[in-house]
Amino acid sequence: MHWHQKDINNVIEELKSSLQGISSEDAVRRLEEYGPNELKEKAKKTPLLMFFDQFKDFMIMVLIAAAVISGFIGELSDTIAIIVIVVINAVIGFIQEYRAEKAMAALKKMAAPFATAIRNGVPETVPASLLVPGDVVILEAGKIMPADMRLIESAQLKVEEAALTGESEAVLKHTHALHDEHLPLGDRKNLTYKGTFATYGRGSGIIVATGMNTELGKIATMLQEEEEVKTPLQKRLASFGQKLAIAVLAICAIVFGIGVMRGEDPMLMLLTAISLAVAAIPEALPAVITISLALGAKKLVQQNALIRKLPAVETLGSVTYICSDKTGTLTLNKMTVEEMYVHNEIVKSEKLKVESEEAAKLLTLNSQLSTLFTALALSNDAFFDKDGKLMGDPTETALFDIADKNGFNKQELEKGYPRVAEIPFDSDRKCMTTFHKISPHPNPLPQGARETQNTPTLRGGDTGEGESKFISFTKGAIEVLIDKSDNIMTADGLQPINKEEIIKIGDRMAADGLRVLCVAMRRWDSLPDDISFENVETGLTIIGLTGMMDPPREEAKEAVAMCIKAGIKPVMITGDHPITAKEIAKRLDIIDDDPRTIITGRELDNLTMEEFEERVEHIRVYARVAPEQKLKIVKALQDKGQFVAMTGDGVNDAPALKRSDIGVAMGITGTDVSKEASDMILLDDNFATIVKAVKEGRKIYDNIRKFVKYLLTTNSGEIWTLFLAPLVGLPIPLLPIHILWINLVTDSLPALALSAEPAEGDVMSRPPRHPKESIFAYGLGIHAIWVGLLMGGVVLFVQAWSINTGHAHWQTMVFTVLCLTQLGHVLAIRSEKQSLFTIGLFTNKYLLGAVVLTFMLQMATIYIPVFNSVFKTEPLTINELALTLALSSIVFIAVEIEKWWKRRMG
Repeated sequence: MHWHQKDINNVIEELKSSLQGISSEDAVRRLEEYGPNELKEKAKKTPLLMFFDQFKDFMIMVLIAAAVISGFIGELSDTIAIIVIVVINAVIGFIQEYRAEKAMAALKKMAAPFATAIRNGVPETVPASLLVPGDVVILEAGKIMPADMRLIESAQLKVEEAALTGESEAVLKHTHALHDEHLPLGDRKNLTYKGTFATYGRGSGIIVATGMNTELGKIATMLQEEEEVKTPLQKRLASFGQKLAIAVLAICAIVFGIGVMRGEDPMLMLLTAISLAVAAIPEALPAVITISLALGAKKLVQQNALIRKLPAVETLGSVTYICSDKTGTLTLNKMTVEEMYVHNEIVKSEKLKVESEEAAKLLTLNSQLSTLFTALALSNDAFFDKDGKLMGDPTETALFDIADKNGFNKQELEKGYPRVAEIPFDSDRKCMTTFHKISPHPNPLPQGARETQNTPTLRGGDTGEGESKFISFTKGAIEVLIDKSDNIMTADGLQPINKEEIIKIGDRMAADGLRVLCVAMRRWDSLPDDISFENVETGLTIIGLTGMMDPPREEAKEAVAMCIKAGIKPVMITGDHPITAKEIAKRLDIIDDDPRTIITGRELDNLTMEEFEERVEHIRVYARVAPEQKLKIVKALQDKGQFVAMTGDGVNDAPALKRSDIGVAMGITGTDVSKEASDMILLDDNFATIVKAVKEGRKIYDNIRKFVKYLLTTNSGEIWTLFLAPLVGLPIPLLPIHILWINLVTDSLPALALSAEPAEGDVMSRPPRHPKESIFAYGLGIHAIWVGLLMGGVVLFVQAWSINTGHAHWQTMVFTVLCLTQLGHVLAIRSEKQSLFTIGLFTNKYLLGAVVLTFMLQMATIYIPVFNSVFKTEPLTINELALTLALSSIVFIAVEIEKWWKRRMG
């Protein structure tokens, strides 16, 4: 049996304690047995080890090798550039990993430093770390729970457990034993948990678990056991780097071997092969990716999404499931009255706007509705603070708000009906009552409505001595108030209650996911001497029913539709009742009427992992789910090959956030622990913001693919040029300095500018990338080969024609054509399918500027004398320049034709 199932006497007996606590000597012995009441951390990597771990990536090791080779052949500028890029990437990786370690520190902050325990029969202040099972602790409002405790006493004790259970309302605690073994944490109302805090009342409890054995300790264990998964980009780049390095080394060896066999100078061929290797290694790739991700993160902050870990920006583009909390993310996190049952009919709240003629008519003809609004305003503890913000219990604020919006202002009404007594809400009675004195001439109606002669009024009779002096309002559960009431208010006066009919109406409203509340009243000639619920909560008159819910956000429905269109499956997770969850999910179009799409936390507990994985891809709503069950959901989806974004705000959410591919914490309601375990924080707690972030992630991955396509194609062009020239009987067309220059100017600015490319029109109209999809998918590799071959062919044609026609400047022409064809290529690949002339030259001004600047730098190597000697170039004639420009446009035209063919084929 669990602690919540046991009678308090059995708990005390099992812990060998008493209501007077334990002795100091016993406490010392138990401390040795159970250990200190602290969260323990596993051994952590030192910051220095964390930093050096960043250099283990294969791509980084290839770059370091390239830096060494560059230094060996005298290209110190390349060596310095590569080293700077590698160090920057290592620093960024180190910062991300170091910050991730802070989740445990945030968890520790939740511990109470001291507690008041009864030792030797006397209350004394004890460091929380020295508390042991069997200690009796005194609890009061404002105190943090120092350990997990079974309550001995509870005097209206309310405990805020949102961080642990996800429930936003403070829980009213009691001491009775509970018989259900599988109750969720939030329903074990005779227990309090380490890290939660008391908001109201007082009590005492006996400690049943300390340190890592507490519910908070279990989360700490899970948090330290869960490994962060590698992002799709990290996986793809690791594979890409390995394949590229092997291919480049093989090609360089072949180029060197063929050159030597043809009688070329071995030293020149060695330098050429090494230069080709340096040029082919994409040293700018990590920098471009980091800049792309940083720009995306900056843009997302403006859209209320704070990125904590840069790779998460791109990972968003791979997401196949978004598992979202309901309250506050898909809904407004604000209880709202949606329906009211008065005058034998259900009235929708949208009709109740005081400024509308229909509302004025409703209030004039129906004093029952006016009386109901008056009751909702007066029998209410909600209030406006100094800033005009409505404060109070969510149910109370909803009732207050509907009354206030319809002209029933609490402050004004209290002038005519001041409160004189009350019986607070009690979880056993399930209702509350307030008493109000009736002034001689109160007017409960707003402007535009009036009482009629044939309907009952709050005063209870005609003006004169027969009027009641006091009135009480009672609100609570339908099944409770029906038994306390004698009649119901109707347009035809007071009528006997048809219990079956009222319950049927309440069930119909509840079936729509509404929380239904009954409101009743009673008139009094004088204030009763015995204001007890047994005496005054009888003989009531039912005024009407109210139906409330936390409604969906307007923008959430649009965001869900966008998800579905983009092939992403939205999943709702809530601690709420399945009926409420189903109604919200249907309103948002997350589910249809298929019952298999909904599962409860209890059903989930009863499924093995294998059974759950068979169903997990069909489930869209999880109701009555405890936050710790989110980890099971994440693992099951990942086992099925899905990429999961998971939202969370509580401490219990942290392990699931860390394990998911994208952990999304709430910026407004989220705990520090959940934020530290997350990849992204929603500053507005809004589901629609996740969808905006997914769009940005897809755009960034598209741009990274464009850069890889550009890089591979340009490198392919250089390799084909050097590889084929000896085979067709031509001399080596380029010097090592030419290769390194082209590598420097074309791999830097134009490539970086591609990261600023706007999103393509279909970015949210296509399904997510398959998690295992290669970076070469959709013909990227084939494009790199055939366009590279075309580049090499154009360059070799220029070389052969120039030599055969006696042009002495053939090497300068070859050098220029190879450089400029790459600029034409970068302009052509800005879109996968759309023509450059459709998207416009000026839609990426950074790229246009980079192309113009690179062109000018290339012209400088030809026409500025000081550079002629450095680059071994000669000025070209007008005709030669015109020919190189014309031939350089061939690649641009060919890629535009390729895109036209793609558009035509659909």
